[in-house]
Amino acid sequence: MPVSSSSSRFGRLGVFRSGEDKSSSENEKHLGRWRTWVRNFLPVRLVTNSLALRISVILTLLGVIVVAVMFGLVSVNLRNDVFQERVNQIDEDAAVRFSIAQQTFSDAAVTTVDQAQQVAGSVISEARNSSRGARGVGVVLLRPPLKNTTFAINEVMILHPFSPDVISNELRLAVEKSAGKAQFRQSVLLTDDKGQSYPGMVVGRLINVPLVHEQEMYIFYSLQVEQMTVSKMLRSILAGSVVLLIILGAFIWLLTYRALDPVKRTALAAERLAGGEFDVRVKVKGSDELAVLARSFNDMALSLKTTIDEYDELAKLQQRFVSDVSHELRTPLTTIKMAGEMIYDAREDFDPLSKRSAELLHGQIERFDRMLADLLEISRYDAQAAKPEYEFVDLVELTQQVISDNDPLAMRLEVPITLRAPQYPVRVEIDEKRIERVIRNLLVNAIEHAEGNPVNITIAENDEAVSLRVRDYGIGMNEEVAARVFDRFYRADPARARTTGGTGLGLAIATEDVHLHGGILEARGKPGFGSAFMMTLPRRFGDSFRSRALPLWDDGQIVTKPISMTQRPAALAAQFRKVDLKSTKVYEVPPGDFPLSESHVKNTKDGDFDVD
Repeated sequence: MPVSSSSSRFGRLGVFRSGEDKSSSENEKHLGRWRTWVRNFLPVRLVTNSLALRISVILTLLGVIVVAVMFGLVSVNLRNDVFQERVNQIDEDAAVRFSIAQQTFSDAAVTTVDQAQQVAGSVISEARNSSRGARGVGVVLLRPPLKNTTFAINEVMILHPFSPDVISNELRLAVEKSAGKAQFRQSVLLTDDKGQSYPGMVVGRLINVPLVHEQEMYIFYSLQVEQMTVSKMLRSILAGSVVLLIILGAFIWLLTYRALDPVKRTALAAERLAGGEFDVRVKVKGSDELAVLARSFNDMALSLKTTIDEYDELAKLQQRFVSDVSHELRTPLTTIKMAGEMIYDAREDFDPLSKRSAELLHGQIERFDRMLADLLEISRYDAQAAKPEYEFVDLVELTQQVISDNDPLAMRLEVPITLRAPQYPVRVEIDEKRIERVIRNLLVNAIEHAEGNPVNITIAENDEAVSLRVRDYGIGMNEEVAARVFDRFYRADPARARTTGGTGLGLAIATEDVHLHGGILEARGKPGFGSAFMMTLPRRFGDSFRSRALPLWDDGQIVTKPISMTQRPAALAAQFRKVDLKSTKVYEVPPGDFPLSESHVKNTKDGDFDVD
């Protein structure tokens, strides 16, 4: 009992067994596939994508519903009217036949059973012939089943091809109890010579036959003509309704299409405007609401074009100003730099205060020179004047050269650098100077922010692209910083002192360099767990790629010892030959705390870094 009660409570709270969850999940999957199939079904797609067709279909469906209701009402009323008219005709004719038959039997001089049989056959035959005008199809004279008489005659039947079994017991019982005072009718299903069924009517009454007394007389009438008439009328109504609905639907579609044509033209013009065609305009016809829409669109396009032209002019003036200022500053900066270097070289002859001033002056001049170079490079990109020179380069060798160039900075900050790469050339068609600048920028940033922890560089390739990821385990960054880190002059913490200085343009220039090659540059970080920057390039310039060769974020183990160049084999003959990536050799560190702290890192005499 407790288990049952608990289960019921869980059921009410929405807690179910795993089997039920699985069944529900499968049902949702089936429902999702069904919805997807319905959405992709061609008629549904056409209706969804066309407002005119959708309005036409909806109004046509409403018309179908109205016509169906009206058709049902007309059908019922028509059948009732035709049936009632035919019933009245049958009642009148049957009453006449019964009256004549009874009169004939009453006037007949019958003294024997044979005479009664002969008269009965004559009366039934006459009734059959006389009822043909009212489409009578048969007459029978039957003995009452509940009465026994001294004299009896054979039952007389003139009908074909159906049998008297179509007369129900209820009708015969009602006729027998009436004692000849009333006639009764019943709808029946008759059969023609071809074996096909058609509706009919049977009317019965008790007839007093001389010598044998009461007999049941039934006359059969056909309703086949009425059925054909009603069916033909209903088919005509249905065909006319279908034609009317088709014409109505086409007319509604045409009217809606013509009414929405200005809206469609305005929508197409808006797409062209969004694509940069600011001279596009919509023809204005009339003075209705659609004309007001077209006029408003044209005013908006004109205003937008004017604004864009103003911004373009301002942007060109700004680019020209930056370029001109940068070029004009080159000459005085060269003079200042030469004088500064002379003062810096003679700093040992100065007093301590002047010596320190000379060192600061030299550092700021160097920083100003780098800033001016970055501004010139940005101005070239803005003016679309960058002209790269593409050639096939071994990206692994280029990365090793960048690492070697930045060894002094890494040693000074006690940051070990690790390169994970295939032991064969990874060739990619690039501008070597620009990609070398990107790698150097990413590596220097990683070293500065690693806080003494390792920096891992990973290179991988697939059939379409080559990816290079620089991963540090330093202070990291949040999602907001990662989203803006490639913006110009952006710094996550402007108040923080930097070791090597910077203009805030390095990553922006790197982004432009990568985009120039048709690649992408991405960033991700986590506060306290470091950051990752990844560059992905197509293997050939001008090609595209669908997937990256590396994941952007890697929570794998820290690797601290770099691979020496002597461990890499000579270049392969084919540039894009598939090579077993298991040949990649990496020195792993035993598992430990993550991330590493500064106390775990020490400098060795051969220049490499090791881990305690």
